[in-house]
Amino acid sequence: MTFKFNWDAIGIATSVICAIHCAFLPILATVLPALSGVHNHIFEWGMIVLAFVVGIYSLRHGFKKHHHNKLPYILFGLGFALLITKQFFHEYEIYFLLPAVILIVTAHFKNFKLSRHKNCHSAHHSHN
Repeated sequence: MTFKFNWDAIGIATSVICAIHCAFLPILATVLPALSGVHNHIFEWGMIVLAFVVGIYSLRHGFKKHHHNKLPYILFGLGFALLITKQFFHEYEIYFLLPAVILIVTAHFKNFKLSRHKNCHSAHHSHN
């Protein structure tokens, strides 16, 4: 039995974990001072790099192997631009973070749906 990773699911999970971290950790840090060290730039940039690597791998696979649709790349690129922007405008972080996560998750979801649709379509019809 072979086991395959669903990279879109991993990308969605990574994006959601990042959003939860960015949205709730500042609130928890004020209540629990011991957590203040967890909200640091190295961790945030690490999460951003992880989201980028997982995202690009997943989208590239879906694009090359299944659907050849650029929409997931466009959504991901817009979301990722907002994710990077939030790093430089901390006072507006939540205003960049929410649409960034929505766009990135939508890109992964769209990539997943397009990949599944093309798999089902190609299973029923052979194309030369």
